[in-house]
Amino acid sequence: METMKESSKNFYSGVGKATETNFPLGAVPTLTSRDFESDQDKRWCPGCGDYSILKQTQKILPDLGISRERLVFISGIGCSSRFPYYMNTYGFHSIHGRAPTIASGLKATNPDLSVWVITGDGDALSIGGNHFIHLLRRNFDINVLLFNNQIYGLTKGQYSPTSEVGKITKSTPEGSIDNPFNPISLALAAGATFVARSLDTDTKHLPVMLKAAFEHKGTSFVEIYQNCNIFNDGVFFTYTEKSTKADNVVLLQHGDPLIFGTNSDKGIRLNGFQSEVVSLSDSTYSTDDLIIHDQFTEDPTLAHFLSRMTEDEELPLPIGIFRSIQRPCYEDVLAQQIDTQKEKKGEGNLESLLNAGDTWVVD
Repeated sequence: METMKESSKNFYSGVGKATETNFPLGAVPTLTSRDFESDQDKRWCPGCGDYSILKQTQKILPDLGISRERLVFISGIGCSSRFPYYMNTYGFHSIHGRAPTIASGLKATNPDLSVWVITGDGDALSIGGNHFIHLLRRNFDINVLLFNNQIYGLTKGQYSPTSEVGKITKSTPEGSIDNPFNPISLALAAGATFVARSLDTDTKHLPVMLKAAFEHKGTSFVEIYQNCNIFNDGVFFTYTEKSTKADNVVLLQHGDPLIFGTNSDKGIRLNGFQSEVVSLSDSTYSTDDLIIHDQFTEDPTLAHFLSRMTEDEELPLPIGIFRSIQRPCYEDVLAQQIDTQKEKKGEGNLESLLNAGDTWVVD
């Protein structure tokens, strides 16, 4: 049986390898991660998980074969949304929850740009909820990185749309009574064509997910568990700490059974319509009894099923790519419609359009 260490090694070497970039425009100068660092002082709390996400993003950009001038990072409001300031690329710090709207307009009019949306669980899933789901269903070729720390950090520790029931915060002194959003389930329900999850401090896994998101043609959504060490410290330590991670995280690898554990001695199988953890250390169950991951299936049932595993404390947290399918991109179909109308009616004239019909002049 392949050990967890060997399985992870194969995963990191195989996922996210591009055969061709989505943005081929000739030779790109050789760049390093430092070329993507701006001269701005980073205004995050010491120890914040945002530092790691920023570093891993800057680390993978030189490998994407795209110049800095064709990269754009757009954010909303929140701690994560300071991200564009620290990137030596084009960027836009927009208003609360509206980053998907601005990113959509930019991609529609400049399809050759690589557009990234940086957002948080509050920014994307509260005031920006409608904008978020419509970006996903339209399938613009945009990469969305959602930093999920299950708290409002910038406004000093109120509960967020992903905070658990019973969460005691400054705005819920008796404990939250709201059922939290599951970002992966929400993205899948909105029709996202690429859905993944990673961890802020996993310096092997996160870069692989970022590269895979870039290489996907369509809207890519990556939820990143991010530690807020001031207002929600340690909420994800079970999944990130070396002593507990192996027994509480299952790595999603296309075509492989769901196996986890320090000695790769646990698996997940279906028992009717319920999932359960079984031991592989005796002869009762084998890998043939386990769920086999398929990220490329059009049917979203398996991906939805995996996304709900986070709601059962007995089950491990799935990280990796839940779903990756191909559908036409919004900006491509839009361009085709415009070209078709130009062929039928000509280029058109804006002045003639504005002066068509009944008009009048105000002196």
